Amino acid sequence: MSDNYQSYEYDVLVIGAGGAGLRAAIEASAAGCKTGLVCKSLLGKAHTVMAEGGIAAALATVDSRDSWQQHFVDSMIGGNLGNHWRMAQIHAQQSPDRVRELEKWGAVFDRTNDGKGNINVRHFGGHTYKRLAHVGDRTGLELIRTLQDKGVHSGIEVHMECTIYSLMKDGDKIAGAYGYFRETGRPVLFKAKSIVISTGGIGKLYFINSNSWECAGDGFGLSYLAGAELADMEYIQFHPTGMVWPPSVRGLLITEGVRGEGGVLKNNKGERFMFKYIPAKYQGKYAETEAEADAWFKKVVIDGVKEETVKERKPPELMSRDVVARALWNEIKEGRGTEHGGVYLDIASRRSAEDIKKKLPSMYHQFKQLADVDITKVPMETGPTCHYMMGGVKVDPETQMSNVPGLFAAGECAAGMHGSNRLGGNSLSDLVVFGKLAGEHAAIYAKKLKDFPKIDESKLAGLNKEMNQPFENQGGEVSYKILADLQHIMEKGAGMFREEPTMDQCLKDLEGLKERVKKVTAEGNRMFNPGWHVALDLRNMLAVGEAIVRAAKERKESRGGHTRTDFTGYSKDFAKKRVVVRQKGDKMEVVKEDLAQIPADLEKELIDAHMFKPEVLKQLRGEG
Repeated sequence: MSDNYQSYEYDVLVIGAGGAGLRAAIEASAAGCKTGLVCKSLLGKAHTVMAEGGIAAALATVDSRDSWQQHFVDSMIGGNLGNHWRMAQIHAQQSPDRVRELEKWGAVFDRTNDGKGNINVRHFGGHTYKRLAHVGDRTGLELIRTLQDKGVHSGIEVHMECTIYSLMKDGDKIAGAYGYFRETGRPVLFKAKSIVISTGGIGKLYFINSNSWECAGDGFGLSYLAGAELADMEYIQFHPTGMVWPPSVRGLLITEGVRGEGGVLKNNKGERFMFKYIPAKYQGKYAETEAEADAWFKKVVIDGVKEETVKERKPPELMSRDVVARALWNEIKEGRGTEHGGVYLDIASRRSAEDIKKKLPSMYHQFKQLADVDITKVPMETGPTCHYMMGGVKVDPETQMSNVPGLFAAGECAAGMHGSNRLGGNSLSDLVVFGKLAGEHAAIYAKKLKDFPKIDESKLAGLNKEMNQPFENQGGEVSYKILADLQHIMEKGAGMFREEPTMDQCLKDLEGLKERVKKVTAEGNRMFNPGWHVALDLRNMLAVGEAIVRAAKERKESRGGHTRTDFTGYSKDFAKKRVVVRQKGDKMEVVKEDLAQIPADLEKELIDAHMFKPEVLKQLRGEG
């Protein structure tokens, strides 16, 4: 068997080469560990490049009132108190240093035009102050470019176009990973003392999504099957603004930066409808009339007046994504949508063509090239799209290690930081904050091991047989048909709005798909065979889909990215609980656990500073 596969040894193996993976690999290598980096696509092509609007950090370069405390409060309120408070605190405290570190490594952020040349920041939904450092609307691309340049000069060994099929263990602890190179189909074994999972999200489980093809839930499925616990899997973010036309680009992301630069949402009657959807937790923070919102826009966005001197409040288009997405869905459902089933996002009537092309160059070219729409002249059509998974591998907030010794997770595939809803811009800072911590502690763990954990290489023959099974199956279905059915099943049964009967049916349908996957067929051989790749991806996707639905059934309330039509509103019984999914034998077990709460002295300090409002905390805890 040893002649049939390639083999590598690393102190730290990082699986996934987006922002979190690159930052983890850089940190592990800097600690003196031999570090390997595996990416499913080509280096530099990770889904992180699709994060356009900015990276959130309380730099206070434009508004001196900003602080880590306010960023922490915004993240907790935006997450409807479903966050692990300590992860949210670490994130808020360390984000500014990570942004300045990126700048030191070569990131070219937009600058202020006040003569000081500080990093410029913009408004984004749910953030009290301007907080998003940005590079036009191509921030994720700049982050990847910077980390990639730093990484390739850090002694990291990169394995591109490589997919991991299974994590290997020595007893209870992690020992390595087994997979294949996509181009040749040749199997590969990575022996490792510790592993960091940073594989991104799960968007490809849904028919309408903003994710790139790699986001098939690999890290979630691999970790779960290796014994790691998953948490908060019911919380999925449907971004309010995805493209709706033409069908070939449906779901493609429209950056929140459009609204940050003054874009407004309108229904088919030309009404700015967001004013009627301001929830109690945001009462008093957002403008209640068009006149007030327009006055704020002119002073703060157009004239550059410091926001602390402006009495008007920001427009409700800048509320958190879960709130805006539900509002869009309701307008469409009640017949006030556009011709193609969306609403209008209008920047053309708000900014000059020159400003739009300068501030939002990617959006301008995206619509011009893909939809033949000139956003400097006409509104965009937009609607909700599956965008981000708040849940993931349950990790220790300080180290990012899972319950499996030696297995770490960071970025979108780790749970806790965002609670039930992520604020825009928090994803990029999440990647670099927790990517660094994961790399640092994976290195510490690896250095404590004198020898490499043992791998039972006889198990590789069994894994290889599993991987080859689609070629042996006769008369089965092609993988793409099963994938399409999975996407529609998840869209219907565990989409933006959920209820018990549809989720029960969803679980039955997923069981049916499991039987069909056993007979899935792949033509040809292992050399660059996308149909075979999808056939293997379906194992993880079905495990993740089941985890989402079972967690959603367990949480009998509505909170952030989890909305149930049969249990509306916040529940006191679930406010301080998190749903955890784990493997028990060959079954999936779902349990409720206590969610770590904000320490009383910190909560009082933030209430006294008028950041937390007691009435909002009571509401989110189901007490009001």
